[in-house]
Amino acid sequence: MWDDSFPSFLIGLREGLEAGLVVSVLVATLVRAGARSRLPQVWTGVLAAIALSMSFGAVLTFTAASLSTTAQEAFGGALSIVAVAFVTAMVFWMRRSARSLAGDLKEKVTEALTMGAGVLVLTSFLAVGREGLETALFLWTTARAAKESAGPMAGAGAGLVLAALLCWGLYRRVLRINLTRFFTVTGAVLVVIAAGVLGYGLRDLQEGAVLPGGTVYAFDLSGSVDAGSWYSTLLQGVLNLTPTMTWLQVAGYAGYLAVVMALFVRGVRDVPGAGEAVAAAPPRPGTAPAAQPVGPPPNRSRRILPVTVVAVPALLAGLVVALAHPKPASGETVSVSGTDCGQGFTAPEPGRQDFRMHNTGNQTSEVYLIDPSSNAVYGEIEGLAPGTTRDLVATVAGGTYAWRCVPADGKAVTSKAVRVGGAAGAHAVVPVSERDLAAPLKAYRAYVNHGLATLVTRTRKLSDDIRAGHLDTARADWLTAHRTYASLGAAYGTFEDFDQKIDGRPDGLPGGVHDKDFTGFHRVEYGLWHGEPAAGLKGAAQQLADDAAGLRKAFPHQDFDASDLPLRAHEILENTLQFELTGDTDQGSGSGLATADANLAGTRELLAVLRPLLTPRAPRLLPTVDADIARLQKLFDSAHQGTGWTPVARLGAAAKARIDGATGQLLEDLSPVPDLLEIRKSA
Repeated sequence: MWDDSFPSFLIGLREGLEAGLVVSVLVATLVRAGARSRLPQVWTGVLAAIALSMSFGAVLTFTAASLSTTAQEAFGGALSIVAVAFVTAMVFWMRRSARSLAGDLKEKVTEALTMGAGVLVLTSFLAVGREGLETALFLWTTARAAKESAGPMAGAGAGLVLAALLCWGLYRRVLRINLTRFFTVTGAVLVVIAAGVLGYGLRDLQEGAVLPGGTVYAFDLSGSVDAGSWYSTLLQGVLNLTPTMTWLQVAGYAGYLAVVMALFVRGVRDVPGAGEAVAAAPPRPGTAPAAQPVGPPPNRSRRILPVTVVAVPALLAGLVVALAHPKPASGETVSVSGTDCGQGFTAPEPGRQDFRMHNTGNQTSEVYLIDPSSNAVYGEIEGLAPGTTRDLVATVAGGTYAWRCVPADGKAVTSKAVRVGGAAGAHAVVPVSERDLAAPLKAYRAYVNHGLATLVTRTRKLSDDIRAGHLDTARADWLTAHRTYASLGAAYGTFEDFDQKIDGRPDGLPGGVHDKDFTGFHRVEYGLWHGEPAAGLKGAAQQLADDAAGLRKAFPHQDFDASDLPLRAHEILENTLQFELTGDTDQGSGSGLATADANLAGTRELLAVLRPLLTPRAPRLLPTVDADIARLQKLFDSAHQGTGWTPVARLGAAAKARIDGATGQLLEDLSPVPDLLEIRKSA
């Protein structure tokens, strides 16, 4: 996306132009001096710098991946601060040096011609290497802030390509750019972007427990700002301004911006004139060289030097990455069986580990890496068949670990515990049992029972309206009754066969809306909003009332698995996005948003009974979800005027996109709930 690409595009353009100008001057000066044979030395230094920069990026990426979640936050925050320092120094240095860059370099290169091959290699290496390292660091921080790498990498690539074209044009004297003005404008923009990177880095350090104040917010606009809107995406992607920021973030952002921008603007005013820095052009045919040609280095050196300077950074980076990704300490496969669980398991080193689990027993088994003192689960494999091997990846930090194997038809077996030194920080989920879910399930069943009693009353009222021929009243009562049913969380067959009878759609029926098996709310809806007389609707309305009464009678005896309760938190709105918000269920009433609003109410009620279990397991989850719900509720309210609702088909493109985006964000934030509250056999 453009918002993720722009900061990287700007840094790629600036850094690429800085390095490219240096290389252009080096090449032009050598050509003018008649020393074309020395050009391979320049390109050797350039290649070495590129190899170093790419290796540095790889080290950052893979080193961070081997850390625990908390350590990753601290590592990323620290490097964000370093990146801001580098970018700030670069902005001020280039503002001062743009006017005299070409002249200074020509003088240095002329001196270097009289010295050995290593001097030109080192000159080009240092010139490009500094910019390359800064670019790699800034790209890593921006990609981490964007939580994806495609946008930042595409932006940086475009910036570097444009910088290369500009430098080629300068070298050929096709272009003449006022470099002082260029670096002034882009420098001011980069100061603003760097302020956002600083704020993001401070937040990472707070989440990594390095800095305090992680829960002390200066403002929280998540309930009133649409996170999926273009302006919100733009501000977050380019400036790293988020709807929720802590006081430390705000102070760092505002303080950096005020101080650095003031110094930058004052420095610009102090620079007299606006010079141009254009690379020297190659000599015209027939022009006498300014210096005697310098012979090429020996053939052996010409081959060995480029290979060495390019290969060494890559080899060093590979070594660092290998050391940052330790194998399991024992280097052995861990055995799984109903009698001997965890054979071959020894204390691993802290960090990201890849355990090879091999089932040596004769039964399919569940496998868990646990903290034996609390049963907290660090990693799991479901359904490991006899004789098979699968990898289990988990992050290990300071603490106690053991394996628990649970055969399909047998008792759980726990291995001996091992102790890992170092600070705690590995993420684990404390499992729940059916007993833990008993109270939430009881509360939710009571809520549904009460709702079904209301449903019976309202469907009878609807049937009476139609029998009496009061179709206008029936339309209003239909919506009230249907919203009552929608708020009860009838997702994926919660009410068994009654759900199809009461709220089934005509999809797949041979006769469609005229099929004899098309019953329930949507059958009545179709008749009410398509001019069907009361006499033709009496039977369908009475059947709906009878089915509602039958559901109320049957529900206390229906099987409601406790493990299904956490699934409903996600599935209700998943159905909403799939059916109500696409208009698929609408049979003429235009009430899709009204039904979606009732589904949201049902989700809110379900989360209320699960809150005591979710809060200790994921303290940050529910505040985020609550903000998502408030944002979506506000969007639904805006489509509700009095007793009327805007039909989904009549929503503007922007309004529809906001509702879909807010629903999708809520679904994404709700997605961990089933895993957090899964009933595991290790509990």
